[in-house]
Amino acid sequence: MPPSQPPLADHELYNRLRPITVPSSSPRSSFTNWGLSYTCKPLVVFEPESEEQCELILELARREGQKVRAAGVGHSPSDLACTSGYMVRTERLNRVLEVNPEKQYVTAQAGITLNALHAVLAEHNLAMINVGSISDQTLAGVVTTATHATGVNFRVISTHVLSLLLLLPDGTRVHCSRTERKDLFLASLCGLGSTGLILQIQLEVGPAFRLKETQESMPFDRVVDRLDELSNASEHVRMMWFPQADVIRVSSADRTFERRKPATSFLWHSILGFHLVQFLFFLGIYFPAINPWICRMSAWLDRAKTVTVDDSWRVFNLDCKYPQFTTEWAIPYKNTKACLRDLRRWLDEEHADPNGLRPHFPLEIRFSAADDIWLSPSYGQETTWIGIIQYKPYGLNVPYRKLFERFESIMSRYGGRPHWAKAHRLRPDGLRVLYPRFDEFVRVIQDVDPQGMFRNEYVERHLFGKEGPQYHERVYKALQ
Repeated sequence: MPPSQPPLADHELYNRLRPITVPSSSPRSSFTNWGLSYTCKPLVVFEPESEEQCELILELARREGQKVRAAGVGHSPSDLACTSGYMVRTERLNRVLEVNPEKQYVTAQAGITLNALHAVLAEHNLAMINVGSISDQTLAGVVTTATHATGVNFRVISTHVLSLLLLLPDGTRVHCSRTERKDLFLASLCGLGSTGLILQIQLEVGPAFRLKETQESMPFDRVVDRLDELSNASEHVRMMWFPQADVIRVSSADRTFERRKPATSFLWHSILGFHLVQFLFFLGIYFPAINPWICRMSAWLDRAKTVTVDDSWRVFNLDCKYPQFTTEWAIPYKNTKACLRDLRRWLDEEHADPNGLRPHFPLEIRFSAADDIWLSPSYGQETTWIGIIQYKPYGLNVPYRKLFERFESIMSRYGGRPHWAKAHRLRPDGLRVLYPRFDEFVRVIQDVDPQGMFRNEYVERHLFGKEGPQYHERVYKALQ
């Protein structure tokens, strides 16, 4: 509780928290991420509906010496949101507090999803400046992991944040921005939930716009040889690489005033295509040799050049299809050509080996401009993001660990930094080399949270180097 208010008696505190406490018998008392890859059973799950209730949760945590972890919809494919302490589910903290069309900003609570935010902004003829591949996640989740979209001249989405309202472990509320508590602000823009509980976000937006997207399949060598030309040819360029077909599908999108022409594709936009590909991936669990054939078939089905015109976020977003294991790394843009060729060489070797790995597809390639956020993978460098995926058809487990380890070893050779929302194996010593402001970030955490209230196992493991069974990277794996 704020210091100016008299403390509540324990029984009164419990009574006030009871309406927002999830019963231990409820399915909501456990947490599993969207990809069905990590799960945990928090000590208590709270579902606050007001900022005042968040203060009460932190008061209880201080009295009982418990950790607190905020979790949104659980889209992060890692244990970033998992905890053995208190979990604060933020979906009910989802109100838009202010929309200012003249100054082009919106202030919203942290738990609003991007989908809900798009709808409100559209009512005011506004839109987010750039959006990633999905809009299911909460705004706070986007901010605290420095989530990116694509475009060589566009920075990560966190750079559009104008200010934050944080609730600190001692119960105080703090506004921060580039002019007010700047260090806390820059740390929180990719703070991994460890600098405070985000209550409100003031976000820069722009006039609503449509995008005209052209998709075209090209041979791998042609794309890599012309990478500079292609990546700069449009405002937003995204590439989907089908390695077993040696084809990259290049998506180029620009702002337009043309009439809507929604996307249509048998592979990605039809119910039949959805179920066909999932069933084939299911067969691939037992007969891995068919995975390359599935890739070649999919590349052939999706080979035609297409043109789409639609509202911006509809073009930015993709259908993520099925639960999945995924990892994504950011490398300096200048290393992209060499890295892609090295990745192809490795994947070709796997394919040539009768006992080699048979990965799923596609590999997603995106771009972002340099920024100044301390833990952003784009900090100080023009960046190429490369992601690899293993789908889980019907939620079933699939092999992925060897594939990801070999992928990550190549990305590391080219100066790769992992996407913070996704699982990785780096610890403080390795992160300190990649992030010049890493130690300053840790100092901010220690200053605002000296008792470690907001440090879950993920934060303790990766930022503070804690070891032991309770901090192991697989402690929350849904399937060991």
